[in-house]
Formats: sequence, structure tokens, C-alpha cells
Amino acid sequence: MASSPIESRWIVTAPPHMAGPDSTPRIMWTVVLSLLPALLFGFARFGISSVMVVLAAILGCAAAERMFGSRKQSLLDGSCLITGILLGMTLPPGMPMWMAFVGGVFGIGAGKMIFGGLGNNIFNPALLGRAFLQAAFPVAITTFPKGGGSFFTLVGDTFALPLMRPNLGEGGIDVITEATPMGLMKFDQEPTAIWNLFLGSTSGSLGETSAILILLGGLYLAWRNYLNWRIPLAIFTTVFALGSLLWMIGIEAYPASPMFLLGTGGMVLGAMYMATDMVTSPVTNLGAYLFGIGIAIMVVVIRVWGGLSEGMMYAILFMNALVPFINRKTQPRVFGTKRGLKTKKPEATS
Repeated sequence: MASSPIESRWIVTAPPHMAGPDSTPRIMWTVVLSLLPALLFGFARFGISSVMVVLAAILGCAAAERMFGSRKQSLLDGSCLITGILLGMTLPPGMPMWMAFVGGVFGIGAGKMIFGGLGNNIFNPALLGRAFLQAAFPVAITTFPKGGGSFFTLVGDTFALPLMRPNLGEGGIDVITEATPMGLMKFDQEPTAIWNLFLGSTSGSLGETSAILILLGGLYLAWRNYLNWRIPLAIFTTVFALGSLLWMIGIEAYPASPMFLLGTGGMVLGAMYMATDMVTSPVTNLGAYLFGIGIAIMVVVIRVWGGLSEGMMYAILFMNALVPFINRKTQPRVFGTKRGLKTKKPEATS
């Protein structure tokens, strides 16, 4: 009797073979929604100029994604939107739009697409874009216009033409600027009220305001299991411990309380949204703790003894480069094997 032909096929695919309810677009758009309260608060605080800067950063990211992206859905999964929002939230509200656009292009192009696209990048694209702007335009990125006026009042040099000198105000006087809490402490040893830091009634970028709203958004993502809560916990705990030690010792150059270290600069935004990036952070729980501790130590060292008033960006980027080594050294022991057991090399045969 002849055998019947095989009617079914075996499809061989890589694991996992069961898909969960979460997908990349769903996670990305949830992160975007969690950022909206802090983003809208920043818009209300700094006005229309801050809206223009964030939109320019988003357009720069979208342009690079469309130009270098290989997937048709690359603009729809929300990843480049997150990069643009986070980049815009780290920039001064009155920064020229063309600079924010260039930062977005560089962040996506050099920070993500050069490594093969989403899921393959080593560094956080938003922070890499800001690092480029820090190196290329150090004056513009450290000039913070004073907010608190009418929403439709332009501040800074929002519509300045590319590669042109910024526009001066009436009578040749530049726009009114205001020092950030980090700058006041670093260069004038002048502290800012802790309550003002967490409410957001201070100068700085959008991501340096309303730490409470950013914390709430991050806690929501942790509850949804969209970020590893061990990373911000390690950052906040280590910064508080080191800050308390330095405060008790009495460092004259930086007489800041530990709560000041936690509430200023990009500490909260970086810890909750940038250090926890799924692609550029460790995959093991032990690695997450080590990653957060390393970021915290570098931030405190830069803030206290470095030449810059802020160091969150450089700390995260530096630790991003160490993530492959952290993952390798913190892999759990395989069941049935002994920790540290080395296999014997086979002897050469003649």
C-alpha cells in the first residue's frame, strides 16, 4: 500500500513561540502617553518656544527614520517619537529649532540606524543627539531663557536661521536668561528650595521641571512592567547615600543636600526614562543594579568635582557602553552546572 503524501508542514522558527499581549508599538505608545503630563507642564511653563523645540526634535528624528529606516512601519511604532520627545525635553526652551532638528537627525542616524535599527543600538539615541549638540553648540545648549510669561511669547532664538548669529532684543540686548538650580549651586554655591525643584517652578529644560510628574509616569511604566525598576532604585539610592556622605563631610565646593542632588538636573528624567531603555540597559537583575550604581557614582563625581554642572547624560552613555560586559558577567548559572567551572580543552592528536 502506497504511503499517503504529507499534508501538513513543520514550520521551524526561533523562540519564543508564544506571543504575549505586549508589542513594540504598544510599549512605545504607552511610554509616550506616560510622558504627556510632564511634557504639557513644560509647555505651560515655557510657552510656545518649548513646543517648537520639541516639534523640531521630533521632525528631525522622523526625517532620519524615514531616510535611513528599512522598515515601512518604522514611523508608526512610536520609537522615533519617544526619541524626539526625550531629546526635546533635554534642550533649552529657546534653542533654535534648526539645532534641535539636527540633534534629532544625528540621534536617530548615528545612534540607532548605524547599528541596524531598533533593538540593535548600543547608546540611547536621544542622549547621543544631545551629546552631539553639547559638543557642537555649547553656548546655545547652556542658555536658558526665563519662563513664566505669556504662552505665545517667544523666548530665546527659536526661529534663528541656521549658522547665523542669534537675534538680539530691542536695543541690542539679548533675551532675558535665568540660571538653572544646578548652575547656581555649581558656580555660586546657592541652593534652591527642594519644594520648587519637585514642583518645577525653576529654570532649565522641560525635563528638569516637575520631577513629581516624571516620577509618576515612570512608576506607571514600572507597574506595567515596561521598565526595570531596579535601575532607578539603584540610581536614587546610591546618589542619596553618596550625597549624604558628602553633606556630612562638608564639601565646601558643593554644599548641597542629598535631596537637592535627586531633584535637580536630568536626574529623575534620566533615571526613569533613559537609563531604563530596554535596548541599552542590562537584561539581568544583578546587572540592572550594577548599571544604576555606576550611573549614580559618575553623576555625583561629575557634579561635585567636574567642570560641568550636570553629568547624567555622560554617565548613562558611558554605562551604555559597558552593558555588553555587564550582561556577560552577570548571567545566571545554568541549571546542572557549577559556577566558575571551566571545560577542559581537548588534547591535540598527532
